[in-house]
Amino acid sequence: MAMATFVLLFLLLASPAAFAKDHVVGGDGGWSQSGDYTTWAGGETFTVGDNLVFNYGGSHGVAEVSKDDYDSCNAANALQSFSDGKTTIKLSKAGPMYFMCPTFGHCQTGMKLEINVKSGSSSTPAGGSPPSSGTAPSTPSDSDSPPTTPAPAGKSSPNGAADISGGMFGFSLALGALLALMS
Repeated sequence: MAMATFVLLFLLLASPAAFAKDHVVGGDGGWSQSGDYTTWAGGETFTVGDNLVFNYGGSHGVAEVSKDDYDSCNAANALQSFSDGKTTIKLSKAGPMYFMCPTFGHCQTGMKLEINVKSGSSSTPAGGSPPSSGTAPSTPSDSDSPPTTPAPAGKSSPNGAADISGGMFGFSLALGALLALMS
């Protein structure tokens, strides 16, 4: 019985980490001045435990900033700064996060990213709608482009990866219960 309990606890704790998703910022285009990060982020679902992967050239960097600094394109008070060309940031807590390129003028031309990280324990009730998080991630813009709509849960994201984290958690829970009953 102790072994079954151990296996169940292991599956419950290991499942979210095992199915963490890497979100390559900007998709194939990477982190560059030509990216449309509002549209890209709108097609992604960010969950605690996932990773943001920034791929960029030597003239760029990544700065995690506050909402105020994001809005004003100010990297001077960055919470974290990176310039290694390939930066991976673990999404460790739910809520909004803000990123920008600290190179002069790049943020002002749209090289910034706002995301909303969801907790890993939320789920959609059967036949219901997912809980509303208030507002969708967006990047302020002076353009007349139409607003974007996030891809429905379970559908393929622009980089081709399916959003399966919620289903895998349920599967892991059911498998753990089955193993506990078998012992």
